Amino acid sequence: MPTALVTGTRRGIGRAVARRLAGSGWTVFAGVRDLTDWEVMAESDQRITPVSLDVTDQARIDAGADALPDRLDALINNAAFAVLGPVETLTTADLRRQFEVNVVGTVAVTRAVLPRLRTAAGRIVFISSVGSRSVVPMEGAYCASKCAVEGIADALRVELRPWRIAVSVVEPGPTDTETWREVDAMIDDMHARMSPHHRDLYAQHVVGLRKNIARFGSAAAPPDAVVRAVEHALTARRPRARYVVGAPARTMVAMHALLPTRTGDAIGARIAGLT
Repeated sequence: MPTALVTGTRRGIGRAVARRLAGSGWTVFAGVRDLTDWEVMAESDQRITPVSLDVTDQARIDAGADALPDRLDALINNAAFAVLGPVETLTTADLRRQFEVNVVGTVAVTRAVLPRLRTAAGRIVFISSVGSRSVVPMEGAYCASKCAVEGIADALRVELRPWRIAVSVVEPGPTDTETWREVDAMIDDMHARMSPHHRDLYAQHVVGLRKNIARFGSAAAPPDAVVRAVEHALTARRPRARYVVGAPARTMVAMHALLPTRTGDAIGARIAGLT
């Protein structure tokens, strides 16, 4: 029976991946910062074992790794969060926290379990974002962190070839999860933290961001679409290096690849409501 560690399983994509793998016969170790959050997952499954894991806490990472079996067939790096706001308004603490969770923490977990993955010639999947290839205004910190994650994944994919450890990146666009449905509240919080001066300067940007969220909401991919990509990356004889998930994501990647940068910027600005 194959084994997998999934990080960030309290809700959303991580929870969906954990449940699907368990339903497919995997033994799943589900990383969650607070074990009481596991009670939110109504269906208990004997194949899912919650593991106390905070990707920013090395002691908890080491303890979580010690709770795993000697062989690990898969690691799904999903734990992440997003800092919103114009780059000019971000504090140094904002940026450090963004990269500490999404990049440094992801690498720390990967490093901790690599001996177990090496024993099983396992696989690693990084849940990234289409924003890593087509950066979205007002999401610069988050997109930058995902660019960094993909750089790490690209390096690992070659470095780990001698041990036949396949490395894949999944790049979702808008996905219909709890986080997506809470974006309006996140924008409210971002706006409240801006200085009055910056609120005036970036008023048009905030309006455009809200419109974009509403526009793409109806096209948001179901979590199951992301889960299918993860399953393929874990089970295919030749997994892809990258999986782009959802129609909006595929459109963004195509535009980024085909259009001159200045043209793409102009279209992006128009979509964002920036004149």
